[in-house]
Amino acid sequence: MRHGDRLDNFEPLWKTTAARPWDPPLMEGGRVRAFRTGQKLRSGLGFPIHRSYDDPNANAGDTVPFDPSKLKVSVEYGLCEIMNRGAIHLDVAPKDGNWGFDISELEAMLPSGTVDDKVERVYKELPKWEETLPCTRSRYAQIFKVLADKYPTDNLLLLAHGEAVNVAVSEFKKDVNIYQVSYCAYAELKRPIFKKNQSFAAGDFTVLTNSGQTGVTYFPTSALTDNVSHSSI
Repeated sequence: MRHGDRLDNFEPLWKTTAARPWDPPLMEGGRVRAFRTGQKLRSGLGFPIHRSYDDPNANAGDTVPFDPSKLKVSVEYGLCEIMNRGAIHLDVAPKDGNWGFDISELEAMLPSGTVDDKVERVYKELPKWEETLPCTRSRYAQIFKVLADKYPTDNLLLLAHGEAVNVAVSEFKKDVNIYQVSYCAYAELKRPIFKKNQSFAAGDFTVLTNSGQTGVTYFPTSALTDNVSHSSI
């Protein structure tokens, strides 16, 4: 799921006085959107969410659409924003390279008893600055699979960024192009789990989200090819 509407995109001067201009919180409208998305999820999913994994950015933490006291919550570095100047402009990136994302401090802000202190994080630190887009996409795809494998019988909610939702669809639904990922858009993935003796085996993910259904708009790659062909006539 993508975070809600960021404050810096609606109040451009915010970053000029912010202590952490690279880590904008949500604007009030973003919080409202997250709340309404949570209502939609709770009434429409038809199954419980057992665990939530959040990226360390403030806008993702602010987006949690469920009562965190009802599930286990963890912060995962691997769900963070694309770590390059295409996503985080140089004028707001920390000059000393210190992003200030301390997971212990972030988890201390969550309601008592909700943090899973036994969880082993996939990424021990943030990805390196100037990460390429292909590396980011591989990171997101890896995180989805690793976290799902850790808890094969749990339903997980992963809170991250637009590119993560893009990957959640395009990685597991072949031959589609993502046109738009709106604020608080989300993709629902499902896979079969097979229990054998004391272990589990998993099948491939299937994307259950239709284009335009949950804020993610995509179209078949063939549609793009057809348009190019017609244009060249």
